[in-house]
Amino acid sequence: MTTVHIEHAITDLGTWRTAFGRAAGLREQHGVRSYEVRQPVDDPAYVVIDLTFDDVPAAEGFLVELRTIWRTAPALVGAPQARILESVDASPG
Repeated sequence: MTTVHIEHAITDLGTWRTAFGRAAGLREQHGVRSYEVRQPVDDPAYVVIDLTFDDVPAAEGFLVELRTIWRTAPALVGAPQARILESVDASPG
């Protein structure tokens, strides 16, 4: 599996979640298999997102799309940091 790992500061979780929800069709269209959104326990103005894909080309294509969306996305503070990761080991379960 391949993951796009994103981290960024936000101004407001509710606004950010609304925008994230509106992108559900785009995620499906680009092959996002699953996602997880987390926040640091000590920073409510920050989110960490992992989007899972079948392969690197799908992740790369979606990341290009995301970088365009981020230019006008509400609730973002600064430029998100994103990396494409591949699993090399995992525990069962």
